[in-house]
Amino acid sequence: MASEITCSFCGRKKSEVDLMVSGISAHICNHCIEQAHTILGEDEKTKKGTKKPKFRLKKPKEITEYLGQYVIGQDEAKKVLSVAVYNHYKRLLQAEGNDDVKIEKSNIIMVGDTGTGKTYLAKTLAKTLEVPFCIADATVLTEAGYVGEDVESILTRLLQAADYDVEAAERGIVYIDELDKIARKSDNPSITRDVSGEGVQQAMLKLLEGTVVNVPPQGGRKHPDQKMIAVNTENILFICGGAFDGIARHIGKRLNTQPMGFNNSGGAAMADRENLLQYVTAQDLKAFGLIPELIGRLPVLTYLDPLSKDTLKQILTEPKNALVKQYTKLLAMENVELAFKPSGIDFIVEKAVEFNLGARGLRSICEAIITDAMYELPSNESIKKLVIDEKYAREKFDKSKFKRLQVA
Repeated sequence: MASEITCSFCGRKKSEVDLMVSGISAHICNHCIEQAHTILGEDEKTKKGTKKPKFRLKKPKEITEYLGQYVIGQDEAKKVLSVAVYNHYKRLLQAEGNDDVKIEKSNIIMVGDTGTGKTYLAKTLAKTLEVPFCIADATVLTEAGYVGEDVESILTRLLQAADYDVEAAERGIVYIDELDKIARKSDNPSITRDVSGEGVQQAMLKLLEGTVVNVPPQGGRKHPDQKMIAVNTENILFICGGAFDGIARHIGKRLNTQPMGFNNSGGAAMADRENLLQYVTAQDLKAFGLIPELIGRLPVLTYLDPLSKDTLKQILTEPKNALVKQYTKLLAMENVELAFKPSGIDFIVEKAVEFNLGARGLRSICEAIITDAMYELPSNESIKKLVIDEKYAREKFDKSKFKRLQVA
């Protein structure tokens, strides 16, 4: 009678275990398989701290060139962002050793008018680096215990973007939009609760600097019984952006210029006055309502230029995903050739400048002009070409809701 099969590792008989896996000349039971799996898991955890992070690092000039394919102008902001991001990820690749020099991370704050490309720059940046990226809106944040979202909810979105891979999330990028909306209501320290202003700024301090945060994976207040996930924010790059509407007054006061009205110093001063944001400093942010502790944790400060007519024209036609190219592709799917005449482009740009909505205004105006064609053409196969010149654009625009917004 053949002897009963036993586990080659622990010696248990086949009748004593739930499962026995047989090889060419050896056998292993389910108990030993589970133990081996546990040992492998612990070994992976040990190696986790020593392996290099997975991301594609480019040199600052390469990052700027990539941003230039999608974002027109804003050379100063591109340069500052590229250098800050490059240094941040070099810091992650820094080998652990006996060197006493520890590179600190450089969070970034961008100041610029609406529609100048703050959010788009951050999105494009995350795309080229291939790291988890999320956009959080500062306007919905409140102090803990009040109606709204806790500061930790910012990291919940980053975890979701990283498919709940904590290691990937800990080297991601968070863009906090509308930072100017959490400015305190006056320049004096608050003596009452400012639950969506100064209180939120104080709650963000440790988050920006680097600490282990217990993050609710499904959002904090609707699921109070969920298991928290610990996320270390030390290597997460925070990019903050805001329009800071009215900060030009603080800059003008500091420079002893007049942001509005007449000026005797001539045309050069006028040109400078139109772009006072280029002189923005941490002092101006403090006067606007950001607390000094928060400003100190956002050491890299850059600005975005207002968009001129030439820049808007380039935005409309040149980037890889320019609006003209998008509409051309949409109509090509209907076998219709779309052509924009220079006069039509100029008309769209003039209206965008008139409404002062930045690059976002271009899309709204284009939609008002092309909507009728996009409604009719799919049902009319006889039309194979659509030409948009000034006459066509003006006719469609005058019929749209925008006409009512025009000042008489």
